[in-house]
Amino acid sequence: MTAVAEPVLRTEYPFVLPRGYVDEQGTVHRNGLLRLATARDELTAHNEPMVRQNAAYLSVFLIMRTVTRLGTLAEVDRFVVEHLFASDLAFLQDLYRRVNQRGHTEAEVACPQCRHEFLVDVAGTP
Repeated sequence: MTAVAEPVLRTEYPFVLPRGYVDEQGTVHRNGLLRLATARDELTAHNEPMVRQNAAYLSVFLIMRTVTRLGTLAEVDRFVVEHLFASDLAFLQDLYRRVNQRGHTEAEVACPQCRHEFLVDVAGTP
């Protein structure tokens, strides 16, 4: 009887922001790491007073809790997430959704000229 190897559970996903977070010194931070969310992440975020007052803050708190690295920043806190460019926030929201709901970071795209369909890893490569 041959044992079937279980696939390794991937819990961290590297990414490259489209524009990058610019800190107070003008340094641009683009490479990062997002981990899978836990039930505690979701529950804690839903209990935040700011989220209860404004549901739009839910994604800010979820991203803040699950982005474990962004460039050389010591931590990714609410200030950092609130000061991301809108396109970078949208990118992270999509990445969060992909890894936590679908289990992958790939999107099916088609070439606009030949219509050939293929998969692209939207997380990019740091």
